[in-house]
Amino acid sequence: MASLPDPITRLISSLGQLPGIGPRSAERLALFLVQSESGQVRQLAESLLEARERIGFCRICGSLTESQPCGLCSDSRRESQTLCVVETAVDVINVDKSGAFNGLFHVLGGKISPLNGVEPEDLRIAELESRLKGVQEIILALGTDVEGEATSNYLAQRLKDKGVTISRIAHGLPAGSGLEYADNLTLVHALEGRREVQ
Repeated sequence: MASLPDPITRLISSLGQLPGIGPRSAERLALFLVQSESGQVRQLAESLLEARERIGFCRICGSLTESQPCGLCSDSRRESQTLCVVETAVDVINVDKSGAFNGLFHVLGGKISPLNGVEPEDLRIAELESRLKGVQEIILALGTDVEGEATSNYLAQRLKDKGVTISRIAHGLPAGSGLEYADNLTLVHALEGRREVQ
């Protein structure tokens, strides 16, 4: 059986470290790249380097940005009295893309997970507290896993005396899904978050 040359093996290994890329996908990508026009590969490499060098985190909200502050924080049309707290910078993109929220964001940079060595001090909670002037509502938009629940509960307790309303995004059944595909926790959240039909 023929073995792959070392440069391809190293490329497969590097690509395999990317999220969502398994061994077979990494191999397919690597083989595609080494057979592509060198100009295409050079353009890809330059785009990767440029993005890595020019993109950073907003000093205010923690979102991905090329300028300081980011476009969301500097947009005067956004509702500054509402702050949506998310785990990662990618969550900002997903929530904003929905078009359902027009306030400001705050990225925690993770969630509390003592088993993984992540304590409240490791997150951007102090930065969140420093942004509360003029804020009327904090929306906790964290996941429903154990760490997400623990982080939401911790924040709700820590911020309860700060004079702001603290709410949590509703959790329930995804659109287009049936009850037979829902786990118990999803059903519990769906029932607890029910609303009156108008």
